[in-house]
Amino acid sequence: MEELVIRDADVVDGSGDFSYRADVVVDGGRIVSIVKEAAEAGCQRPKARRELDAEGLVLSPGFIDMHAHSDLALLRDPDHSAKAAQGVTLEVLGQDGLSYAPVDDRTLAEVRRAITGWNGHGDDIDFDWRSVGEYLDRLDRGIAVNAAYLIPQGTVRALAVGWEDREATPQELDRMRALVADGMEQGALGLSSGLTYTPGMYAKDAELTELCRVVAEYGGYYCPHHRSYGAGALEAYEEMVALAREAGCSLHLAHATMNFGVNKGRAPELLALLDEALAQGVDISLDTYPYTPGATTLAALLPSWAGEGGPEAVLKRLADDDTAERIRHHMEVVGADGCHGVPVEWDTVEISGVGDPALADFVGRTVAESARLRGESPWTTARGLLLADRLAPSILQHVGHEENVRTIMRHRVHTGGSDGILQGAKPHPRAYGTFPRYLGTYVRELGVLSLEECVAHLTSRPASRLRLPDRGLVKEGYRADLVLFDAETVAPGSTFEDPRQLPVGIPHVLVDGRFVIEDGRRTDVLAGRAVRRSPM
Repeated sequence: MEELVIRDADVVDGSGDFSYRADVVVDGGRIVSIVKEAAEAGCQRPKARRELDAEGLVLSPGFIDMHAHSDLALLRDPDHSAKAAQGVTLEVLGQDGLSYAPVDDRTLAEVRRAITGWNGHGDDIDFDWRSVGEYLDRLDRGIAVNAAYLIPQGTVRALAVGWEDREATPQELDRMRALVADGMEQGALGLSSGLTYTPGMYAKDAELTELCRVVAEYGGYYCPHHRSYGAGALEAYEEMVALAREAGCSLHLAHATMNFGVNKGRAPELLALLDEALAQGVDISLDTYPYTPGATTLAALLPSWAGEGGPEAVLKRLADDDTAERIRHHMEVVGADGCHGVPVEWDTVEISGVGDPALADFVGRTVAESARLRGESPWTTARGLLLADRLAPSILQHVGHEENVRTIMRHRVHTGGSDGILQGAKPHPRAYGTFPRYLGTYVRELGVLSLEECVAHLTSRPASRLRLPDRGLVKEGYRADLVLFDAETVAPGSTFEDPRQLPVGIPHVLVDGRFVIEDGRRTDVLAGRAVRRSPM
């Protein structure tokens, strides 16, 4: 007898088609049968060792978070309710060009310092891996939800070239190609870049194109955080489309927003650019989060020249008064490339987390607000905080536009990604609320998407981009990564004031046919594993 039958569910199967009522039978981690309208048809009802009454609940595929920063959180926190409770059953890690494989001892120490604001320093983690394959093997020991990995181009460059702002030599480019090929062979699904973060931002397009050619050979995709989401955003999108076309590589645009005042109401221009490229045969998709503020680290706003040489070099420049004044001028007057070419507005930069608990008073306040309380300039406050906390502060940046968010999420190649940073005392609420916010706010309350459309955006579309042949649909033979939610009540619990609250209206989540959320509570099940590249 099979393990589980989910009775009388309203199945939204991920295809975008209308929902239907059915009994769904799960066994051995897969969906083994679907009996539509079983009760009304008077047919023989399927039986199993366990029955779950799903009356009044929607059954859909588990949600795929196309842009996650849980690289260490999955190892540190077996509970991982931040994502599991949202119905997320698969996260894509290795984002924005910086993560923890492939590395050597030097590079690992540098990367840990550089992205402390994203993931913490990792003092509580045993970094017993160096290669992509070894990191995936570590995930396979058991995690809350499944995880896939993108090779981080910035980390690759740090390993082969260092943190210098220069072109790679032919030998260094060959090594980077080999590192990317090795990562793809070991199971990575593609390549990410962070082109406003050092050292990845030092790569010219020709270098990126060569790496993307390698990715294309393995059927992977390129996922850039491109060179600007502010001034020059459209040009930055055009650059990535042209690069993908030249390399013959599939393109997935990370957190595809149009932010800052210069881009208010300009989302249709972005979509027109993408539609033209799609019509010409370029394989493009994108992800967004359903909020207006962004999130990153305070150090990320610095100009690229200030980041050359790595984290210790940054701290030395900040400590030097003359150099610090040059940095301030670029940030406040010129518009640093780290801040997307837009002069920083300190009243939009809110500190969301610090590494040193003694600096906790900064959290939840903008830099401008803290500066007023301290009777000093915002730059003096920001500089002092970066030095005191050794580049660890994370931030929210309140620079987005709601009309752009809604316009982009309607597009036919859109998928969902939380870009969720779980580090800090007051992280962005998207880390805990992205997927219920799509379902509650943008489907039920605003009607921006129908329920069937939205579920397809969050399930089958990302599975197609990831080339996963047995995920993303409620379909016989597919993996039983499933979520049951109440369409009338599902909503995020997280807010900007209280961002670590779990959602409501999602009572059950299954990973590989096993309950990780049951009756609204986290079980002790660790059914997640690394999801590796499928052979072509």
